[in-house]
Amino acid sequence: MSDQAQCESHLVGRHLIIALSGGIACYKIASLVSSLVQVGTTVDVVMTDAATKFVSPLTFESLTGRQVYACQWDQGESKTPLHIQLAEQADAMLIAPCTMNMLAKLATGITADPVTLVTSAIDRTTTPVLLAPAMNAKMYAQPATQRNIKTLENDGFTVLESTEGWQACKTIGKGRLQEPEALFDALASCFG
Repeated sequence: MSDQAQCESHLVGRHLIIALSGGIACYKIASLVSSLVQVGTTVDVVMTDAATKFVSPLTFESLTGRQVYACQWDQGESKTPLHIQLAEQADAMLIAPCTMNMLAKLATGITADPVTLVTSAIDRTTTPVLLAPAMNAKMYAQPATQRNIKTLENDGFTVLESTEGWQACKTIGKGRLQEPEALFDALASCFG
């Protein structure tokens, strides 16, 4: 079995949460979600309001065949609060892009949007939560950002390394979101 086929096999039948916070790198996540669904992964997408300004929830509903959770006040038809239900069903969660703002919220325990609310309901001792930071190089280098990344790693999150390259602000630097293929492999490694 090839490395890619083995990687894909780790995701078959898994239930993942892919969460997006508001950054231009949101456009990359549609490709990731499509790839996950194609190998037989159930994907629930959770978005902040800011993320919906970059990519429509309809994009992800079309790719997954499932409702997107984009408002913390939407409970659906379940008697169990939706954020609890999603957290309990998940085998793993990825927040990508994970903006400077999202890192700060997670590091301080603020639950003011669907992404932080679902994340707060996950037991990270049994369910991995991966964070893929994406932001301008100057924002990435800020002491607050680096401090929050260290805090989150100490709290049991897996923080994926941002890459260096061309950024939407027309500069080159560290802070780019990893490519969808690398995010796919990082999720598969949770189970392999």
